[in-house]
Amino acid sequence: MYKLTPPSLIFETSRPGRSTAILPGCDVPFEPIESMIPSEHLAEACPPLPELGELDIVRHFTNLSALNMSIDSNFYPLGSCTMKYNPKRNERLAGLPGFFMQHPYQDESTLQGLLQLLYEVQHDLAEIAGLDAVSLQPAAGAQGELTALMVAAAYFRDKGEKRTKVLVPDSAHGTNPASAHLVGFEAVTIKSNAQGLVDLADFHAKLDDETAVFMITNPNTVGLFDPQIKTIADALHARGALLYLDGANMNAILGAVRPGDMGADLMHYNPHKTFSGPHGGGGPGAGPIAVRDFLAPYLPSPMVGKRDDGTYFLTHDMPKSIGRVRAYFGNTGVLYRAYCYIRSQGPDGLKAVSQHAVLNANYLMSLVRHVYPVPHGDRCMHEFVASARGMARERGVRAMDIGKRLLDYGYHAPTVYFPLIVPEALMIEPTETESRETLEAFAAVLLKIAAEDPQILHDAPSGTPISRPDEVKAAKIPILKWVPPTA
Repeated sequence: MYKLTPPSLIFETSRPGRSTAILPGCDVPFEPIESMIPSEHLAEACPPLPELGELDIVRHFTNLSALNMSIDSNFYPLGSCTMKYNPKRNERLAGLPGFFMQHPYQDESTLQGLLQLLYEVQHDLAEIAGLDAVSLQPAAGAQGELTALMVAAAYFRDKGEKRTKVLVPDSAHGTNPASAHLVGFEAVTIKSNAQGLVDLADFHAKLDDETAVFMITNPNTVGLFDPQIKTIADALHARGALLYLDGANMNAILGAVRPGDMGADLMHYNPHKTFSGPHGGGGPGAGPIAVRDFLAPYLPSPMVGKRDDGTYFLTHDMPKSIGRVRAYFGNTGVLYRAYCYIRSQGPDGLKAVSQHAVLNANYLMSLVRHVYPVPHGDRCMHEFVASARGMARERGVRAMDIGKRLLDYGYHAPTVYFPLIVPEALMIEPTETESRETLEAFAAVLLKIAAEDPQILHDAPSGTPISRPDEVKAAKIPILKWVPPTA
């Protein structure tokens, strides 16, 4: 059983007078601080900061870090988030001084290596997408969605067309309708059919001349590739609308099929998922977008260009651009890692990544589906969505109970209760980087949990510092500071 011991709070281990350094007294004349800062801006007393020796501090934060679950320490089958291993080689390369120590305000002539790398990333992402132009500015997948819809809105404004609606499948990531609303579109939900794919009848009923964009994730969030994609694209284009592909699940189709060849006009990538950038903990991420040539003039500026003499520059002459969406060049640290990953794998390697991701997901699904039914599809792509509905009905064991219990066995929980079209959803994505032995061990634990006493699951996790927090209360009433106990 996995057991975590909580460290004491750093305030609780503090002792007056302890410090990490002994500094000599000041040997030069100086003015007292009170004479330099007006009294009304001075605090009455120093804040009660903790006082500890260096060794105590090192041990505190080392022990605290051990409480984190991460892909380096645990299997992390978080569906739709592609929590795969980040090669340490890419970390070292991204940290080379020639990249890490550059400043964005340097003259372009001193940034040629950086600009060349970004130019090649633009080219590689365009090629993988089967599209024509790429902006590297967006800082995350959600901002990539937002930026792409801003590009679409600018395109229709430039054409003098009033388009008000964005169609979004009911299985979509929640950021899709949110992005549409932020850009000023009305988000219209398209139902899924019994197979978990787009309901074409509902799609055709809601597609009209006010439709600007249809946002689709393919493979979708139940882990299925929608073979209707060309039919959907053709119908949209016949109405003058655009097809947007949410690239969150690109890990399933790298090197096998390109969104542009499916009919997509614009898309975003999550390089922190697909191309091995660090993921989780709030960032940083990146969300480059790729578009067809007729949408390129509206991309955020500047972009990286290449002169005939082989030098690189930033293109600011983009009169139709929507403008900046991110400072400087975007989150270059994530883009460095993506570049290293893409170049290390090459075309055949990227295809193998997806093949193994799909193989792992199908193998894991085959080990557990007799106990955890998978409502949609006998086969899946990179992930599958099982359902604990039967357990909830028969034994009172819900998806959240299973996810919490997995923590006791040293596994991060899969995504639960998403997508909403699957009741008591357990969304599991093993990725290509996990071994067969890891998958089999995880499946064995899932089967063991299914046979455990429901009360054990209701109380789980029992081996973590906090057993069963009230997540709703924690989100609505967060406690963000330490308050000393009263006597």
